[in-house]
Amino acid sequence: MGHVDLICTADEWLAWAERHKAELQGPVAILGSMGSGKTTAVKHWLQAFGSPDKGSSPTFTLIKVYDSPQGLIYHADFYRLDKEEEAEDLGLDEIFDARRPIWMEWPQKIPNLLPEETVVVLIEVQKDGCRKVTLHPEMN
Repeated sequence: MGHVDLICTADEWLAWAERHKAELQGPVAILGSMGSGKTTAVKHWLQAFGSPDKGSSPTFTLIKVYDSPQGLIYHADFYRLDKEEEAEDLGLDEIFDARRPIWMEWPQKIPNLLPEETVVVLIEVQKDGCRKVTLHPEMN
């Protein structure tokens, strides 16, 4: 069982990211339905990491790169991939090897490419619009 939080405001997202900065330092698989707030979460995570970038969905570019005082942060969205092989041409091996944060939306499209140390963040929309956020320290 992972660590569970209920997040209802932007300030709560930012506070969550501050508390879980260590877990967000490497590969993170962000799971959630369409519109659950995956990109919104990343925007707050960027803020917690001191990035001057605001963040946006990388749906059409697949991977966006952001600056932060600690170095580069990668944000990937694999929603538009039809085959896992398509992701192999994106340079993921180099990104994973660099040991930089890479926050991945729709990681279930590339299950065989994810490093073992990938942290999982599951975002579930609640009836009141809040988000139930479950943090699992590792994929397995």
